[in-house]
Amino acid sequence: MQNAFFRDLVVVELASVLAGPAVGQFFAELGARVIKIEHPNGDMTRHWKLPSESQVQAHSAYYCSVNWGKEIHFIDLSTAEGYAHTLQYLEGADVVISNFRPEAAKRLKLGANVLRERFPRLIVGEISAYGPGDPRPAFDVVLQAEAGFLYMNGEPGGAPVKMPVALIDLMAAHQLKEGILLALLQRERTGQGALVQTSLLEAALASLANQASNWLMAGHIPQPMGTRHPNIAPYGDVFTTRDGKLILLAVGTDRQFAQLCTLLAKDEWITNPVLATNAARVRNRELLRDVLQDAIVHWESTVLLEKLELLHVPAARIRDMKEVFELPQAQKMILEGKMPDGQTSRGVRTVAFAVS
Repeated sequence: MQNAFFRDLVVVELASVLAGPAVGQFFAELGARVIKIEHPNGDMTRHWKLPSESQVQAHSAYYCSVNWGKEIHFIDLSTAEGYAHTLQYLEGADVVISNFRPEAAKRLKLGANVLRERFPRLIVGEISAYGPGDPRPAFDVVLQAEAGFLYMNGEPGGAPVKMPVALIDLMAAHQLKEGILLALLQRERTGQGALVQTSLLEAALASLANQASNWLMAGHIPQPMGTRHPNIAPYGDVFTTRDGKLILLAVGTDRQFAQLCTLLAKDEWITNPVLATNAARVRNRELLRDVLQDAIVHWESTVLLEKLELLHVPAARIRDMKEVFELPQAQKMILEGKMPDGQTSRGVRTVAFAVS
Protein backbone atom coordinates (compact mmCIF):
# COMPACT_ATOMS: atom_id res chain seq x y z
CA MET A 1 0.00 0.00 0.00
CA GLN A 2 1.18 3.54 -0.76
CA ASN A 3 0.90 4.72 2.83
CA ALA A 4 3.30 1.96 3.93
CA PHE A 5 6.21 2.72 1.57
CA PHE A 6 8.38 3.89 4.46
CA ARG A 7 7.02 1.70 7.26
CA ASP A 8 10.55 0.76 8.39
CA LEU A 9 11.95 4.29 8.13
CA VAL A 10 12.60 6.41 11.23
CA VAL A 11 12.73 10.19 10.83
CA VAL A 12 13.71 12.59 13.61
CA GLU A 13 12.37 16.10 13.07
CA LEU A 14 14.25 18.88 14.84
CA ALA A 15 12.70 21.55 12.59
CA SER A 16 9.92 24.00 13.33
CA VAL A 17 7.46 26.29 11.53
CA LEU A 18 6.53 25.01 8.03
CA ALA A 19 9.23 23.87 5.58
CA GLY A 20 10.93 21.22 7.73
CA PRO A 21 7.72 19.92 9.32
CA ALA A 22 6.16 19.60 5.84
CA VAL A 23 8.99 17.19 4.95
CA GLY A 24 8.35 15.26 8.15
CA GLN A 25 4.65 14.95 7.38
CA PHE A 26 5.43 13.71 3.86
CA PHE A 27 7.30 10.76 5.36
CA ALA A 28 4.62 10.22 8.03
CA GLU A 29 1.92 10.01 5.36
CA LEU A 30 3.95 7.32 3.62
CA GLY A 31 4.24 5.18 6.74
CA ALA A 32 7.47 6.32 8.39
CA ARG A 33 7.80 6.73 12.13
CA VAL A 34 8.37 10.47 12.53
CA ILE A 35 9.63 11.67 15.92
CA LYS A 36 9.14 15.41 16.29
CA ILE A 37 11.24 17.00 19.01
CA GLU A 38 9.95 20.37 20.18
CA HIS A 39 11.25 22.83 22.73
CA PRO A 40 9.23 22.63 25.98
CA ASN A 41 7.51 25.86 24.90
CA GLY A 42 6.45 24.13 21.70
CA ASP A 43 6.80 24.88 18.01
CA MET A 44 5.99 28.58 17.60
CA THR A 45 3.22 27.79 15.10
CA ARG A 46 1.16 26.23 17.91
CA HIS A 47 0.34 29.82 18.86
CA TRP A 48 -0.34 31.18 15.34
CA LYS A 49 -4.11 31.11 15.78
CA LEU A 50 -6.96 32.79 14.00
CA PRO A 51 -9.24 34.99 16.12
CA SER A 52 -11.93 32.33 15.70
CA GLU A 53 -9.76 29.56 17.18
CA SER A 54 -9.88 28.55 20.83
CA GLN A 55 -6.98 30.09 22.68
CA VAL A 56 -6.87 27.19 25.16
CA GLN A 57 -6.29 24.44 22.60
CA ALA A 58 -2.70 23.25 22.36
CA HIS A 59 -2.57 23.21 18.57
CA SER A 60 -3.44 25.89 16.04
CA ALA A 61 -4.91 24.97 12.66
CA TYR A 62 -1.63 26.23 11.19
CA TYR A 63 0.36 23.76 13.31
CA CYS A 64 -1.97 20.91 12.36
CA SER A 65 -1.40 21.58 8.65
CA VAL A 66 2.06 19.94 8.70
CA ASN A 67 2.21 17.89 11.89
CA TRP A 68 -0.10 14.96 11.24
CA GLY A 69 0.98 11.45 12.23
CA LYS A 70 4.04 12.37 14.30
CA GLU A 71 5.23 11.37 17.76
CA ILE A 72 5.68 14.59 19.71
CA HIS A 73 8.36 14.87 22.40
CA PHE A 74 9.10 18.05 24.34
CA ILE A 75 12.84 18.19 24.98
CA ASP A 76 15.16 21.01 25.97
CA LEU A 77 18.11 20.38 23.68
CA SER A 78 20.30 22.76 25.66
CA THR A 79 20.37 20.46 28.71
CA ALA A 80 22.60 17.40 29.10
CA GLU A 81 19.58 15.19 29.72
CA GLY A 82 17.71 16.53 26.71
CA TYR A 83 20.76 16.15 24.48
CA ALA A 84 21.24 12.55 25.60
CA HIS A 85 17.61 11.71 24.90
CA THR A 86 17.89 13.24 21.46
CA LEU A 87 21.00 11.19 20.66
CA GLN A 88 19.08 8.06 21.64
CA TYR A 89 16.42 8.86 19.07
CA LEU A 90 19.06 9.65 16.46
CA GLU A 91 20.85 6.36 17.15
CA GLY A 92 18.00 4.46 15.52
CA ALA A 93 17.07 7.05 12.92
CA ASP A 94 17.47 6.99 9.16
CA VAL A 95 16.83 10.69 8.55
CA VAL A 96 17.06 13.84 10.62
CA ILE A 97 15.49 17.15 9.51
CA SER A 98 16.62 20.46 10.99
CA ASN A 99 16.48 24.18 10.36
CA PHE A 100 18.87 25.46 13.02
CA ARG A 101 20.81 28.62 12.36
CA PRO A 102 24.58 27.89 12.21
CA GLU A 103 25.39 29.21 15.67
CA ALA A 104 22.49 27.27 17.23
CA ALA A 105 23.53 24.00 15.54
CA LYS A 106 27.08 24.50 16.82
CA ARG A 107 25.96 25.40 20.35
CA LEU A 108 23.62 22.41 20.55
CA LYS A 109 26.21 20.05 19.01
CA LEU A 110 23.66 19.02 16.38
CA GLY A 111 25.36 20.28 13.25
CA ALA A 112 25.79 18.03 10.24
CA ASN A 113 29.51 17.44 10.88
CA VAL A 114 28.84 16.15 14.40
CA LEU A 115 25.88 14.01 13.40
CA ARG A 116 27.49 12.47 10.33
CA GLU A 117 30.65 11.56 12.24
CA ARG A 118 28.65 9.95 15.01
CA PHE A 119 26.04 8.26 12.79
CA PRO A 120 27.61 7.39 9.39
CA ARG A 121 24.39 5.94 7.93
CA LEU A 122 22.27 8.93 8.96
CA ILE A 123 20.89 11.22 6.26
CA VAL A 124 20.99 14.79 7.53
CA GLY A 125 18.52 17.17 5.87
CA GLU A 126 19.05 20.86 6.55
CA ILE A 127 16.95 23.85 5.52
CA SER A 128 18.25 27.39 5.94
CA ALA A 129 17.01 30.79 4.85
CA TYR A 130 19.90 31.95 2.64
CA GLY A 131 22.23 28.96 2.42
CA PRO A 132 24.75 27.03 4.55
CA GLY A 133 26.71 29.22 6.92
CA ASP A 134 24.55 32.33 6.41
CA PRO A 135 23.16 33.30 9.83
CA ARG A 136 20.40 35.63 8.62
CA PRO A 137 16.95 34.61 9.85
CA ALA A 138 13.92 34.86 7.61
CA PHE A 139 10.32 33.83 7.22
CA ASP A 140 8.67 33.02 3.90
CA VAL A 141 7.55 36.56 3.08
CA VAL A 142 11.12 37.86 3.44
CA LEU A 143 12.25 35.44 0.73
CA GLN A 144 9.25 36.36 -1.42
CA ALA A 145 10.71 39.86 -1.33
CA GLU A 146 14.33 38.81 -1.86
CA ALA A 147 13.56 36.51 -4.79
CA GLY A 148 11.36 38.91 -6.72
CA PHE A 149 7.94 37.40 -6.02
CA LEU A 150 6.61 40.44 -4.16
CA TYR A 151 7.77 42.76 -6.94
CA MET A 152 5.95 40.71 -9.60
CA ASN A 153 2.81 39.98 -7.61
CA GLY A 154 -0.21 42.26 -7.39
CA GLU A 155 -2.17 44.55 -9.66
CA PRO A 156 -0.51 47.05 -12.03
CA GLY A 157 0.29 50.24 -10.14
CA GLY A 158 -0.58 48.67 -6.80
CA ALA A 159 1.46 47.77 -3.75
CA PRO A 160 3.48 44.53 -3.67
CA VAL A 161 1.34 41.56 -2.69
CA LYS A 162 2.54 38.36 -1.04
CA MET A 163 1.28 34.95 -2.02
CA PRO A 164 -1.41 33.89 0.49
CA VAL A 165 0.31 30.56 1.20
CA ALA A 166 3.94 30.25 2.33
CA LEU A 167 4.81 28.73 -1.03
CA ILE A 168 8.54 29.31 -0.75
CA ASP A 169 8.60 27.28 2.46
CA LEU A 170 6.67 24.54 0.66
CA MET A 171 8.94 24.67 -2.39
CA ALA A 172 11.96 24.36 -0.11
CA ALA A 173 10.27 21.36 1.52
CA HIS A 174 9.89 19.75 -1.91
CA GLN A 175 13.57 20.39 -2.69
CA LEU A 176 14.66 18.83 0.61
CA LYS A 177 12.44 15.77 0.33
CA GLU A 178 13.67 15.15 -3.22
CA GLY A 179 17.26 15.37 -2.01
CA ILE A 180 16.53 13.03 0.89
CA LEU A 181 14.93 10.49 -1.44
CA LEU A 182 18.05 10.55 -3.62
CA ALA A 183 20.21 10.13 -0.52
CA LEU A 184 18.13 7.13 0.58
CA LEU A 185 18.63 5.56 -2.85
CA GLN A 186 22.36 6.23 -2.65
CA ARG A 187 22.51 4.66 0.83
CA GLU A 188 20.86 1.51 -0.52
CA ARG A 189 23.77 1.25 -2.96
CA THR A 190 26.68 2.37 -0.76
CA GLY A 191 25.57 1.96 2.85
CA GLN A 192 26.62 5.54 3.54
CA GLY A 193 24.55 8.44 4.80
CA ALA A 194 24.65 11.94 3.33
CA LEU A 195 24.14 15.62 3.98
CA VAL A 196 21.28 17.19 2.02
CA GLN A 197 21.00 20.98 2.16
CA THR A 198 18.66 23.50 0.61
CA SER A 199 17.66 27.06 1.36
CA LEU A 200 14.50 29.08 1.00
CA LEU A 201 16.34 31.45 -1.33
CA GLU A 202 17.61 28.70 -3.65
CA ALA A 203 14.18 27.04 -3.71
CA ALA A 204 12.59 30.38 -4.55
CA LEU A 205 15.10 31.09 -7.31
CA ALA A 206 14.63 27.60 -8.77
CA SER A 207 10.89 28.31 -8.98
CA LEU A 208 11.15 31.54 -10.97
CA ALA A 209 10.98 29.44 -14.17
CA ASN A 210 9.82 31.47 -17.18
CA GLN A 211 9.94 34.76 -15.26
CA ALA A 212 13.66 34.26 -14.72
CA SER A 213 14.19 33.38 -18.39
CA ASN A 214 12.15 36.40 -19.47
CA TRP A 215 14.84 38.52 -17.80
CA LEU A 216 17.90 36.37 -18.55
CA MET A 217 17.10 35.93 -22.24
CA ALA A 218 14.90 38.88 -23.19
CA GLY A 219 15.94 41.58 -20.72
CA HIS A 220 12.34 41.87 -19.50
CA ILE A 221 11.79 42.73 -15.83
CA PRO A 222 8.46 41.11 -14.91
CA GLN A 223 5.88 43.62 -13.73
CA PRO A 224 2.76 43.14 -11.59
CA MET A 225 -0.02 41.87 -13.84
CA GLY A 226 -2.60 40.55 -11.40
CA THR A 227 -3.67 37.12 -12.59
CA ARG A 228 -2.47 37.71 -16.15
CA HIS A 229 0.48 36.08 -17.91
CA PRO A 230 3.31 38.03 -19.59
CA ASN A 231 3.61 35.62 -22.52
CA ILE A 232 0.04 34.45 -23.20
CA ALA A 233 -3.41 36.04 -23.63
CA PRO A 234 -6.12 35.60 -22.60
CA TYR A 235 -4.45 33.63 -19.78
CA GLY A 236 -5.48 34.43 -16.21
CA ASP A 237 -7.94 37.11 -17.32
CA VAL A 238 -11.05 37.25 -15.11
CA PHE A 239 -14.55 37.99 -16.41
CA THR A 240 -17.98 38.55 -14.87
CA THR A 241 -20.89 36.46 -16.13
CA ARG A 242 -24.58 37.35 -16.29
CA ASP A 243 -25.22 35.75 -12.89
CA GLY A 244 -22.47 37.84 -11.28
CA LYS A 245 -19.93 35.01 -10.99
CA LEU A 246 -16.22 35.41 -11.72
CA ILE A 247 -14.63 33.04 -14.20
CA LEU A 248 -11.05 32.80 -15.41
CA LEU A 249 -9.82 31.87 -18.87
CA ALA A 250 -6.45 30.24 -19.59
CA VAL A 251 -6.25 30.06 -23.39
CA GLY A 252 -2.84 28.68 -24.28
CA THR A 253 -3.11 28.08 -28.04
CA ASP A 254 -4.56 29.76 -31.12
CA ARG A 255 -6.76 26.71 -31.62
CA GLN A 256 -8.26 27.14 -28.15
CA PHE A 257 -8.85 30.81 -28.91
CA ALA A 258 -10.65 29.88 -32.13
CA GLN A 259 -12.87 27.46 -30.18
CA LEU A 260 -13.67 30.24 -27.72
CA CYS A 261 -14.52 32.65 -30.55
CA THR A 262 -16.89 30.18 -32.16
CA LEU A 263 -18.64 29.51 -28.84
CA LEU A 264 -19.11 33.24 -28.29
CA ALA A 265 -20.42 33.66 -31.88
CA LYS A 266 -17.42 35.83 -32.73
CA ASP A 267 -15.84 33.90 -35.61
CA GLU A 268 -14.63 37.15 -37.12
CA TRP A 269 -12.03 37.42 -34.32
CA ILE A 270 -10.31 34.27 -35.63
CA THR A 271 -9.02 36.08 -38.70
CA ASN A 272 -8.77 39.57 -37.23
CA PRO A 273 -5.02 40.42 -37.29
CA VAL A 274 -5.41 42.29 -33.99
CA LEU A 275 -6.56 39.08 -32.22
CA ALA A 276 -5.77 36.10 -34.45
CA THR A 277 -2.41 35.11 -32.94
CA ASN A 278 -1.13 34.89 -29.40
CA ALA A 279 1.54 37.51 -30.15
CA ALA A 280 -1.15 39.91 -31.35
CA ARG A 281 -3.35 39.23 -28.34
CA VAL A 282 -0.46 39.87 -25.95
CA ARG A 283 0.14 43.24 -27.66
CA ASN A 284 -3.56 44.12 -27.53
CA ARG A 285 -4.56 42.54 -24.25
CA GLU A 286 -6.67 45.49 -23.03
CA LEU A 287 -8.80 45.47 -26.18
CA LEU A 288 -8.99 41.68 -25.94
CA ARG A 289 -10.24 41.83 -22.38
CA ASP A 290 -12.90 44.41 -23.21
CA VAL A 291 -14.37 42.54 -26.17
CA LEU A 292 -14.35 39.25 -24.27
CA GLN A 293 -16.11 40.82 -21.30
CA ASP A 294 -18.79 42.29 -23.59
CA ALA A 295 -19.46 38.79 -24.93
CA ILE A 296 -19.17 36.81 -21.69
CA VAL A 297 -21.52 39.03 -19.69
CA HIS A 298 -24.45 37.51 -21.61
CA TRP A 299 -23.70 33.98 -20.39
CA GLU A 300 -24.65 32.15 -17.20
CA SER A 301 -21.45 30.91 -15.56
CA THR A 302 -22.46 27.26 -15.27
CA VAL A 303 -23.55 27.03 -18.90
CA LEU A 304 -20.44 28.79 -20.20
CA LEU A 305 -18.06 26.63 -18.18
CA GLU A 306 -19.78 23.44 -19.28
CA LYS A 307 -19.48 24.40 -22.95
CA LEU A 308 -15.84 25.48 -22.55
CA GLU A 309 -15.08 22.11 -20.97
CA LEU A 310 -16.64 20.29 -23.93
CA LEU A 311 -14.43 22.35 -26.26
CA HIS A 312 -11.30 21.66 -24.16
CA VAL A 313 -10.78 25.35 -23.45
CA PRO A 314 -9.25 25.73 -19.95
CA ALA A 315 -11.44 27.83 -17.67
CA ALA A 316 -12.52 27.91 -14.05
CA ARG A 317 -14.71 29.53 -11.46
CA ILE A 318 -13.00 31.67 -8.86
CA ARG A 319 -13.65 29.60 -5.74
CA ASP A 320 -13.36 30.46 -2.06
CA MET A 321 -12.02 27.83 0.35
CA LYS A 322 -15.48 26.51 1.20
CA GLU A 323 -16.20 26.00 -2.48
CA VAL A 324 -12.80 24.38 -3.03
CA PHE A 325 -13.53 21.68 -0.47
CA GLU A 326 -16.89 20.95 -2.05
CA LEU A 327 -14.93 19.47 -4.97
CA PRO A 328 -14.80 15.64 -4.87
CA GLN A 329 -11.05 15.74 -5.53
CA ALA A 330 -10.50 18.05 -2.55
CA GLN A 331 -12.64 15.87 -0.28
CA LYS A 332 -10.33 12.94 -1.03
CA MET A 333 -7.29 15.02 -0.03
CA ILE A 334 -8.53 15.81 3.50
CA LEU A 335 -6.34 14.26 6.18
CA GLU A 336 -7.77 13.80 9.67
CA GLY A 337 -6.06 12.72 12.84
CA LYS A 338 -6.01 12.95 16.61
CA MET A 339 -3.52 15.17 18.36
CA PRO A 340 -2.06 14.01 21.70
CA ASP A 341 -4.63 16.05 23.67
CA GLY A 342 -7.52 14.48 21.74
CA GLN A 343 -8.08 17.46 19.45
CA THR A 344 -9.09 16.44 15.93
CA SER A 345 -6.84 17.88 13.26
CA ARG A 346 -7.98 18.35 9.69
CA GLY A 347 -5.65 19.36 6.92
CA VAL A 348 -4.61 18.50 3.39
CA ARG A 349 -2.34 15.65 2.39
CA THR A 350 1.16 16.60 1.35
CA VAL A 351 1.29 13.47 -0.83
CA ALA A 352 -0.57 14.19 -4.05
CA PHE A 353 0.59 11.25 -6.18
CA ALA A 354 -0.35 7.60 -6.55
CA VAL A 355 1.92 4.69 -7.37
CA SER A 356 0.55 1.42 -8.69
